[in-house]
Amino acid sequence: MEAKLAAGIAATEDSLLLNPFVHHLELETTSEKIKTAFLTIVLLPIRVCLICILLIVGWMLACLGLWGLTEQDLQKRPVTGWRSKVKVVASYPVLWMFYVGGFRVKVIGRRAPRCEASVISLAPHSSFTDSIAMVYLNSPSIVAKGETASIPFFGKLINFTQPVYVWRDDPDSRQNTIKEIISRATSKEDWPQILIFPEGTCTNRSCLITFKPGAFYPGVPIQPVCIRYPNKLDTVTWTWEGPSALKLLWLTLTQVYSYCEIEFLPVYTPSEEEKRDPKLFASNVRAVMAKALGVPVMDYTYDDCKLMTRAKEMNLPNANVIVEVQKLRTRLGLDQTKIEECFIENLSCQDCSQISYVEFSSYLNVAANDGNAQRIFNLYEKNKSGSIDFREYVLGVVGVTENRKTLEILRLAFKIYDSSGKGRLSENDFVPVLVHTLSMSIYESREIFQRIDSTCQGYVTFDGFLRYAEKKAEFAGLFSLSKEELRERNNSIVDNNKVKSH
Repeated sequence: MEAKLAAGIAATEDSLLLNPFVHHLELETTSEKIKTAFLTIVLLPIRVCLICILLIVGWMLACLGLWGLTEQDLQKRPVTGWRSKVKVVASYPVLWMFYVGGFRVKVIGRRAPRCEASVISLAPHSSFTDSIAMVYLNSPSIVAKGETASIPFFGKLINFTQPVYVWRDDPDSRQNTIKEIISRATSKEDWPQILIFPEGTCTNRSCLITFKPGAFYPGVPIQPVCIRYPNKLDTVTWTWEGPSALKLLWLTLTQVYSYCEIEFLPVYTPSEEEKRDPKLFASNVRAVMAKALGVPVMDYTYDDCKLMTRAKEMNLPNANVIVEVQKLRTRLGLDQTKIEECFIENLSCQDCSQISYVEFSSYLNVAANDGNAQRIFNLYEKNKSGSIDFREYVLGVVGVTENRKTLEILRLAFKIYDSSGKGRLSENDFVPVLVHTLSMSIYESREIFQRIDSTCQGYVTFDGFLRYAEKKAEFAGLFSLSKEELRERNNSIVDNNKVKSH
């Protein structure tokens, strides 16, 4: 059966590697800029006022429906009686909010009732405006991150849907979420359908990333739902690298119309094998949805988002493409050989700041005609110069692997940028180390170099920097333990005490 073949449209090894976490949005033409400026003055204030009024009305209805209920009550049983009627009425102001905001929705296919599919899988997830689908799904219970509950006004509306909250910082949250999903999906009570965004994060809709298996554990029939935004100017996509939510909201509300398509696909009933293997179930549903959307599937995850975020926070070289680089390295098998780390211990190029592609492939010990190696080189190449700074590549790679702490990355950076080979960094070598590990400015880095090198020797060492940093409050974070390290240390102390007591 075609629907069961997850590999049907899977990305091949030779396919172009996409970055689903990046979105570029600019008003390019003069006419677009003039129209946006005009509508900002004429249309935007009216829309904002009407949306605020409707939001307050919806919030008041949600407060009424939740009156007298505790969080425990919402988790124990579905709302019934007059509360369920208020819940239906509360969805209308939200629907009108989108209509006033210029959205025009086209619905394709038939929505299955809960008796046919207790779980709904919606993808691709690319925007806060995806909540428009909730209105057309009669306010199902969503699986959302716990922070959503604290959003002003919207938090009450979301709570009224009796969501399943995921607390990403809680190590037990994943298991508790799965148990709650299974309980509701298989319950005989009249719970709302469960709406999941199986990708777990926002993308630019260029592909479908890995579906999390949590919602597929119940092994019940699922209705896949695809969402599209067929607009000339994409003002809704909210990714990790791209416009802010406020900018997107402004540009969306200054469009005369924004179009959205919601397509209900046939209910997907899992096989016995899929019931036993939630990951297979999730993968096969993703394949069906990707085929309907006409996009490839790519094995990106929420962890890739965290990786890119950390790289950006540290200002690691080419942080915005680090996820693509890691995927290409996996294709080349470099994640297994860890050849970059070996290179650090034995720097073998006289000037690593400018190496050709032939040298690059040689250092990585890969074939020069390998397209994946060429793609990595192109990502680091600047202005089509025919060369890259190999130090930037190596630092970017080791900076996001092995879950290293900043101090360890800093130590490695000192080695990578040590052109003398003697553990001594000149000012020109020292500056990029701080810029690309501690996200400091060039001016600040030069100033620190001069303070450390007070005797004008022309170089600093790693130990010399540490002695300086230990005395400065701004570097205190380098020497403090993270929450995970503190927990491990405390557990170690407890275990040792137990051993001694016996």
